[in-house]
Amino acid sequence: MNTRSISRRRFVKQSTSGLLGAAFARQALDCRAQTPGDRLTRPDGISVLNPRNRVPVSLIIDDSTVLVNLNRFAIPQFDAVHRGANPIYQRNWREWPAEIPDSFVRKFAEWSTENGVKGKYSIVPFPACVGRLDRGLPGWSQRELDDSLKLVREAMLPNWDIHPEMLTHTRVIDTKTGHPFPEISPKFMENWEWTTGRSADEIADYMAYALRILKNVGLPCEGITTPGGFGKKARPQMIQAVYQAVHEVFGTEIPNYFTDLFTEPGKSVAPLVQGVSGLDGTDPRCTVYIPGCTGDWTGGWDCVNPAGADKFITADGQHGRMVDVIKSGEPALMFGHWTGIYFNGYELGFKVLDEVVQRLRKRFDNLVWMKLSEVARYWAAKELTKIERTGATVKLHAPFACPDFTLRLAIGTRTPPEFRAGAESKPLEDAGAPLKLKPATWCRDGDATLVCLALPKGASELTLTP
Repeated sequence: MNTRSISRRRFVKQSTSGLLGAAFARQALDCRAQTPGDRLTRPDGISVLNPRNRVPVSLIIDDSTVLVNLNRFAIPQFDAVHRGANPIYQRNWREWPAEIPDSFVRKFAEWSTENGVKGKYSIVPFPACVGRLDRGLPGWSQRELDDSLKLVREAMLPNWDIHPEMLTHTRVIDTKTGHPFPEISPKFMENWEWTTGRSADEIADYMAYALRILKNVGLPCEGITTPGGFGKKARPQMIQAVYQAVHEVFGTEIPNYFTDLFTEPGKSVAPLVQGVSGLDGTDPRCTVYIPGCTGDWTGGWDCVNPAGADKFITADGQHGRMVDVIKSGEPALMFGHWTGIYFNGYELGFKVLDEVVQRLRKRFDNLVWMKLSEVARYWAAKELTKIERTGATVKLHAPFACPDFTLRLAIGTRTPPEFRAGAESKPLEDAGAPLKLKPATWCRDGDATLVCLALPKGASELTLTP
């Protein structure tokens, strides 16, 4: 398999540390070759479609946090690691604003609500070592910090998952002391080598430390975002660590993580359901790996000129990475850095995103915007629900409940399909057309039948009348 992964940092790709470039691309291959765990066979003539027979789309935002303009404080720390030898860090960072104001967060949240945009929004818990969000940010009053956190809870949470992007996105913190390790080298930077050779328990402890800070400030998390090369050389350990940490701190049923971007045409960007176990018992487990499908063409983490909307989708709607992925039917999860979206107050990346969203709306009528946790739940149910057919009766046993669970059955029916869950049995309503499906509905699709269910955890049954 010749999948190409794009790191979310040019500093990851261009570093002279010897840890990057092709080595990370090889590690990206490993993430798609992990032993997936338990799997089930499916009867012929039955397939699980996308939710409501639509293509999932999402926006993945990295390097966001409250108040702190992360790149302003991160670049000098990256430069210290390379001792002035990497030109990418010789930017005029002193002229960049220290803050991305709440007024922009509010503007962005209102825009996403108006346009139905959903996705993942990082909150770095200890941004660039400036200060822990649960203990105060030097340079801002406690009132300003509290107001900013409240804004995220009230304006962003309805449409956005929150992920910690590790702890600092720069130096590694000693979880025993709460301070950065004294050594300034790739070995003790989150973006580079710290995870190499570490156990799942060590990585989980670090992740849990970050998650607890966000829990302390009232921000729930169902997943993890990794900065730069974090975990690239410890894939099996990272998969286990994500489950351990997110499940331990938040009790999340289906943890997910984001770490890679794949932009090569023709390569799969479908989520992977990993580390599966316990499907026959009372404690089913899995972790869902969710890749992005675009590069950062909105201005980058370090505010370079945006590549522009055409890279995502051209003005005529015929070309671009999002167009290609949507046509393939796989989730089209685009990507951008918060620092480039704000672009030091010029909002260049934001303008690109707005144009992309308007073009997508004009070109496609078969999209559904989803948060990463919603994508993860759907893919876990899609991969792991046991389906058995006896004649025109289909038995389902789901380890996880799933809204909008959509099936295509190579069975015609003369009357509405009957869906039984527990003691309750009801006929499905006729949606009239495949793109009008919603839970508890069905429609004909030639000689086949499409159904959309609010699938409960456990056993349920679908009966058709041929």
